[in-house]
Amino acid sequence: MNLISEHFSEFLIAIGIILLAIEVAVLGFATFILFFIGVSLIMTGVLTWIGLIPQTWLSVLLSVAILSSILAAFLWKPMKKLQNKTEVSTAKNDFIGVRFVSDYPISKSGQCQHKYSGITWKVKSESEIPAGTEVEVVKAEVGTLWVKAVTTP
Repeated sequence: MNLISEHFSEFLIAIGIILLAIEVAVLGFATFILFFIGVSLIMTGVLTWIGLIPQTWLSVLLSVAILSSILAAFLWKPMKKLQNKTEVSTAKNDFIGVRFVSDYPISKSGQCQHKYSGITWKVKSESEIPAGTEVEVVKAEVGTLWVKAVTTP
């Protein structure tokens, strides 16, 4: 206990860094509570180190509470927006570019089926394609192949 009181500022900074590490490494930045408390502990440790805040538990707890509240008030929305930011991209797969001749007419309704790679797929197209036409897969979804007619030059 004497070691903590001798190195009070360093102790606060170390606890703040540990909380930040837990927030990022263990929780994956899913909650911001430990982030706000960790940053406020580091700030309080620096303020006690330079002598702006007395090195008492009461002043430290009050400082951490106030700084955490201020950080949460100003940073909650921007951090939440940053966390909810997602990229939408289509996955590349081996089905795209596969060509076959359709035995049945193909439409957007998906009534046509095609067996490929041991799986029976629904086949859909944005435009009507008559039976006997060579088609190429342009997009693959779960259980559905989207195709277009192949035009030969």
